[in-house]
Amino acid sequence: MILVSAIIAIVPMLIYLLLIWQFDRYDREPISLVLLNYFWGAVGAIFLSYIGSNYLLKFIGIFVQDPQTLDYSQTFIAAPLVEEITKGLFLFFTVQNIKFDNLTDGIVYGGAIGLGFGMTENFLYFITYSDTLSQWLTIIIIRTLFSAVMHGVATATFGAMLGYSKFKPTNSKIFYTLIGISNAIFIHFAWNITVSFESTALLGFLFLIFSVSIFIVIFSISLSREKKIIYTELKGEFELGLIPEAHLNILNSVSRTRKGWIDESIRKTYTRSATTLAFRKLQFKNSVGRSKFYYEKEVEHYRNFIKKLLDEKNK
Repeated sequence: MILVSAIIAIVPMLIYLLLIWQFDRYDREPISLVLLNYFWGAVGAIFLSYIGSNYLLKFIGIFVQDPQTLDYSQTFIAAPLVEEITKGLFLFFTVQNIKFDNLTDGIVYGGAIGLGFGMTENFLYFITYSDTLSQWLTIIIIRTLFSAVMHGVATATFGAMLGYSKFKPTNSKIFYTLIGISNAIFIHFAWNITVSFESTALLGFLFLIFSVSIFIVIFSISLSREKKIIYTELKGEFELGLIPEAHLNILNSVSRTRKGWIDESIRKTYTRSATTLAFRKLQFKNSVGRSKFYYEKEVEHYRNFIKKLLDEKNK
């Protein structure tokens, strides 16, 4: 039963993770960094949340003696507050990475952490609350389709705000960080409180479906914005004579994965480099200080690299 529970806990979360990673089709994040965030959620955040929840409950226990009230405190206060903070902590490390540069990236990395956390929590639930086969199956369905997804959506919301505010002034960063973590905690709290009572369970499922729908819409809007960024920034490179005009509407569309529009031996490298150049140009415009100098060097590097790549194939 333990082995089967482990497989059922791991496989769906990895499928969800792969879907999120694949959906980020224009500037896909390094899978190694995505997995690092996933494992933080699965191990680091689980460990810290266990410690944090225990200390918070001990503090609450100073004022509350009733066992049921303490149980509610764990579900409605400690879990949403501590778990979302411990999951989100690693995003402050990831956001410093050069590859983490916008809202879409925040969704990917935050979602990865949440899914990792959901995987471990699911496994613990599967082996702890499975006195009968029917109970085991019910827990698997609810936690795989809803609870673990909630963790992914909640932390992705926080990641999205960190990505959105990365190149904004400090005051704005603080504001959006607080908005992001507050939203994550609220999503977690709303899910826990609604599904804890039979009379409101349906409302909880509807709330999560609505949250996932909003999540998908925001993800899609962010991807559309990336598509526009690639076209706009590379149009400037066409005007400089670097990017052929015929490539502008290909590099920001699914057509870039097809063969025939450029020499196949350089297609993937050229596509990846041109996309990176577009984002580095935007980052250069939005950054200040040492970061601005770094992105300026990156823009120069990718321009030279693309020029050399195309010149060699045009000889």
